[in-house]
Amino acid sequence: MHYMSLDIFNNLWEYLATNLGFKILKIILILILFFIFKGIGKKAINQAFKVYQEKQQATKARVYTMEKLVNNILSYVLIFIMIVMIFNTLGIHTASLIAGAGVVGLAIGFGAQGLVSDVVTGFFILLEKQMDVGEVVTIGSYNGIVEEVGLRTTQVRGFDGILHFIPNRNISSLSNHSRGNMRALVDIGISYDEDIDEALKVIQEVCEQVAQQEENIVEGPDVIGVQALNSSDVVLRVIAQTKNGEQFGVERTLKKAIKEALDAHNIEIPFPHQVMVHKQERSQG
Repeated sequence: MHYMSLDIFNNLWEYLATNLGFKILKIILILILFFIFKGIGKKAINQAFKVYQEKQQATKARVYTMEKLVNNILSYVLIFIMIVMIFNTLGIHTASLIAGAGVVGLAIGFGAQGLVSDVVTGFFILLEKQMDVGEVVTIGSYNGIVEEVGLRTTQVRGFDGILHFIPNRNISSLSNHSRGNMRALVDIGISYDEDIDEALKVIQEVCEQVAQQEENIVEGPDVIGVQALNSSDVVLRVIAQTKNGEQFGVERTLKKAIKEALDAHNIEIPFPHQVMVHKQERSQG
């Protein structure tokens, strides 16, 4: 009787070991196939978007944005298939699992509203081409360069190096600084004692010289005239149209050239003055 129970235990152990080993090998095979199909799919998507860019003459940023999105969708689909196959290997019937999820879905439906809102908003952002990877944008209080546009979140790298993950449902307003020409604006203050017409003439000559030397200027620069009358200076304004993203460099060039020209013509750029009045106390008689 003792030997019989021992044989049954050994047979049961061998069955479990064999069955478990087979399941482990099957799961390993599923994981290998997952990475193989993911690699093949990524290469196929990359090649397809290269052909699309050549035929449609789309911008590189736009193609990269769509390519990242399709790669993410492919990963989600493959992960779902992999999980279903692993569950089936372990003997967990996915049909009953999905049915059970349908019952629980009523309880978590309100929690999924945010996810649905993210996906819908992300879809329209991509459809309307509001932004592409590599463009400079302002989203709410965040300023930076777009690194990824997804169906759920948008990633913006701030100019301080911080990567911001912004849920698409929170994008209520978006300013894209990388579409079309930009404006360079320079305000220069001169003293009230200076001849305004002479200062305007000098600055306009500088603008014409900078326009010939600076290839990033599309239009102008031109002196608009007197912009403001401050407490200690008269503000003259200069504006120009520049290539996208080059406005700050053009502003720095203009400021330097104008400052040097005004100094050469002895036109004063004043600094704020403070007048202090000291009152003497009356002597008591």
